[in-house]
Amino acid sequence: MDFDLRKLRYFVAVAEELHFGRAAARLHIAQPALSRQIRALEDELKTPLFVRDRRSTVLTAAGEQLLADARGLLATAEAVHRRVSAAAEAKPVLTVGFMPGIVVTPAVQVLARRRPDVSVRLLRTSWHDQVEVVHDGRVDVSIVRLPIDQRGLTVRPLFAEPRVVMVPAGHRLAGKESVSVTELADEHLLQDPDAVPEWRDIALELRKPDRPEVPRINSVEEKLELVAAGAGISVIPLSTATFYTRPDVIGIPVEDIGPNQVCLAWLATRQSPLIDAFLAAAASLVP
Repeated sequence: MDFDLRKLRYFVAVAEELHFGRAAARLHIAQPALSRQIRALEDELKTPLFVRDRRSTVLTAAGEQLLADARGLLATAEAVHRRVSAAAEAKPVLTVGFMPGIVVTPAVQVLARRRPDVSVRLLRTSWHDQVEVVHDGRVDVSIVRLPIDQRGLTVRPLFAEPRVVMVPAGHRLAGKESVSVTELADEHLLQDPDAVPEWRDIALELRKPDRPEVPRINSVEEKLELVAAGAGISVIPLSTATFYTRPDVIGIPVEDIGPNQVCLAWLATRQSPLIDAFLAAAASLVP
């Protein structure tokens, strides 16, 4: 069957909200119209996608499967639209994503000398969207920090850099030149423990029934605000710590944790001379 992308967008909104009224408001359409579109999609698929009554809306098994697939389909469609729009511009456009602390200017300057016909656009990313922006076409190639979900991507290592632990200026460890990860065992880590496996393996808080809550953190600035306030510690790449220097937060080298790997990532299915040109230019980023 031919999928109607509009119906898929409507379905995803209802599936994420699990409430037709909220989904309709999010989509800026009337609720009856939304209900008709969902029923039409169910008719086309010949299966119910939701079980709904006056009190709740839940996904069926078929709905769960469609949600898993629909997000990828919509992201692909959006990526195609963006690439077609970029190709229609008079001057070729390459959009590059980059993570905090990484300076892209040297690579852009090299590319500008080699390909003066190309317009380069930059997009700052975060831990949460550094892969998403590649899949949905917001960037053509991205400078990412591992670990990431590498499915559907080609990933090429660029360089590795040390990581430091960020602590408040008044912290018991703040005056030390370096620390061992064992000295952090009783600290509260403001990130996913899997991001620092050396800490995860010895952390005292992970051996208690309930780990203290870690709020969703959307940026380095938010993370450092929490560290400064004494909410916990965070382990970040050295270049990020250097870029976001502030007097109330101290970065301390950690002797026995692995470095952060910086890589280039782009869609495995894409072949582009512009991406190839940037890959060659990106060698100038290697310390």
